[in-house]
Amino acid sequence: MTDLLPAPGLTGLLLGTTPPGVYRLPPADTTARVVSLAAEAEWRGATLHLGGVTTKTAFLERCAGDLEFPEWFGRNWDALADCLTDLSWWREEGKARGYLVLAEEWTAFRKASPKDARTAEAVFGDAVDYWAEAETPLAVLLG
Repeated sequence: MTDLLPAPGLTGLLLGTTPPGVYRLPPADTTARVVSLAAEAEWRGATLHLGGVTTKTAFLERCAGDLEFPEWFGRNWDALADCLTDLSWWREEGKARGYLVLAEEWTAFRKASPKDARTAEAVFGDAVDYWAEAETPLAVLLG
């Protein structure tokens, strides 16, 4: 199970006092607040809407659409890892201080498809680790 985003919360993550990671979003934080704070901190953010997603196929389709993956995204776990460790598709819009993926309704997806959620979380974790020492880190929040 992923840990809750530690104090000082989202602000610490965006300012670099909390290391990048895959964290559960505190219940008090809303998508709008997360997106707003990320933009203010010059982080490029994307929201992955998982409402109604109950399978691996649906999860990967939602990733392709919501995260605006490139056409070469192969809709499998390896391709998800490739997109999250490449980020050239995301960096085209200019410099960012970091990258943030907010997965909304993660708990419902995890309950509907626990094995797929564990795999997705592992892929997210590997991608975060890949970017941890980079100038522009990646963080994932599971809401």
